[in-house]
Amino acid sequence: MRRARTGVRLFLAGVLLAVAPACGLTSGSPMVDDVEPGSVGAGKPLEGAKLTVTSKEFTEQLILGAIMGIAFQAAGAEVIDRTGIQGSVGSREAVVNGDADAGFEYTGTAWITYQGNSEPIPDPREQWLAVRDADVKEGVTWLEPSELNNTYALAMNQANFERYRTRTLSDVAGLAKSDPAAVTLCVEGEFANRADGLPGMEKTYGMDIPAGNVTQMDTGIIYTQTAKGACTYGEVFTTDGRIKSMNLVVMEDDRKFFPNYNAAPTVNSGTFEKWPAIAEVLAPVTERLDNEVAQTLNAKVDVDGEDPHQVALDWMVEEGFVEEG
Repeated sequence: MRRARTGVRLFLAGVLLAVAPACGLTSGSPMVDDVEPGSVGAGKPLEGAKLTVTSKEFTEQLILGAIMGIAFQAAGAEVIDRTGIQGSVGSREAVVNGDADAGFEYTGTAWITYQGNSEPIPDPREQWLAVRDADVKEGVTWLEPSELNNTYALAMNQANFERYRTRTLSDVAGLAKSDPAAVTLCVEGEFANRADGLPGMEKTYGMDIPAGNVTQMDTGIIYTQTAKGACTYGEVFTTDGRIKSMNLVVMEDDRKFFPNYNAAPTVNSGTFEKWPAIAEVLAPVTERLDNEVAQTLNAKVDVDGEDPHQVALDWMVEEGFVEEG
């Protein structure tokens, strides 16, 4: 998952709205799914609306963008697909300035990257409320959040889990004290040096992991090396499909150190004033989204090679949210 986590990446604003094709569609293509209301969209409350949906370029965002667009179509709207914008700032600015009407965003990204705060709020509900209230002046309306929380975590393979039986980061800290050689880490270079990454985690949990026990590598390699047991713990993103496909065990962040990155629909406020039914259309879908759902859907794309839009459509049908015409 490539998701800007701090203001350092605000240079992306200079590459505003650089759009990459997604799901086989070119920028600005209409979504043409033949769907009818299921448990969402009854009465077609968005009949007559022309809504543009946006997303960032990574797998989870492509799926979430498609899910949103499919829900809008079932509710009667004409939908333009502008998913796959490179970088967090581009998709954000599309909603702010009205080039797009809506997209799923992460609370932590908004709080830290867009709103310029350095300290995350530990309680996920309070974090969402703070982001929602701060974005009123930006003309962005936040709808109710999901339990899907795409944040940092440490994970280990089953063999190491059976050997060390750690379940929380506090357990990892205890192991680091009792058997320092047992705690080896595979992490990204950014995570190794960021205050909301390894240094902050060590400080919060009282860990003192020798530099020689930490190996820096690219994200994708971390998962394979952790699965092989080359390192005891690997840095992962909690909704990544490879966690499930590789049968990794995620350590609970029991002191709530890592920021919350709960996904929630964001809507241009002008659009929402005109089409307030957007909230009722998206609410049951958002409520169903959690880390297990995200891991399953992401794995269909990243592991099985399926198309993100088709994965979204299949899920919406399976859940009964929409019916295919």
